[in-house]
Amino acid sequence: MTPKRPLVIAHRGASAYAPENTLAAFELAVLQGADMLEFDLHLSSDDQPVIIHDDTLERTTTGTGPVRHLSLRELKRLDAGSWRGHAFRGQRLQSLQEVLERFRERVGFAVELKAGSSRYPGIEDRVVSLLEIYDVVERAIVLSFDFAALAAVRARNAGVRRVALIEGVRVPENITAVVPEGTTAVGLSARLVTERRVHAARRAGLDLYVFTVNDPARMGRLIDWEVTGIITDTPDVLRRHLRVSET
Repeated sequence: MTPKRPLVIAHRGASAYAPENTLAAFELAVLQGADMLEFDLHLSSDDQPVIIHDDTLERTTTGTGPVRHLSLRELKRLDAGSWRGHAFRGQRLQSLQEVLERFRERVGFAVELKAGSSRYPGIEDRVVSLLEIYDVVERAIVLSFDFAALAAVRARNAGVRRVALIEGVRVPENITAVVPEGTTAVGLSARLVTERRVHAARRAGLDLYVFTVNDPARMGRLIDWEVTGIITDTPDVLRRHLRVSET
């Protein structure tokens, strides 16, 4: 039987080499052979899903304050690249709509909801609607630590694959004990992944995604364990490992 090869999922794009969650990082990830682009969402003041990891602007843009306090138009004026060097000056924040439109024929999408409707009313419906409009439901996953948000995604469209993210020191070896009912996939921090947990997920019929993996030795183990997907800042390194493992 041919071993199942993990998906190469670019964490905030090829973020080891370009400013995270920008077109520069996403385009490079595609060139490096990523199967999926992973990115994070918050809502703007005019309720547009915006791709940025933090809920504030200071770390990765020239702006200040909460993302939620500015409209999409105002957010688009900010520089989101110069913090990684002059070569990336002028990179802009992207909306979910822009990225789906640009990349929908080229790659899949791993969309992380940083918070659900308890913080951003209606975000689940907005995200699912865009996945439907751009016809990428079958090539997308929605990830979140907010299990209520995943339940809302399921209620909106049960065909959207949902990944319950799990992190913490008290995760049992049988990870099925800590995932919500109806879960079909889990995402585990790399430091929590053991072969026993991988087998437990497989026995339960759960897909297993692992984040964030940049160490080549760990990549090799996860490839051998046949996890569903590996989320990495270095998609080129993971792709090389997969090629070697196939020879």
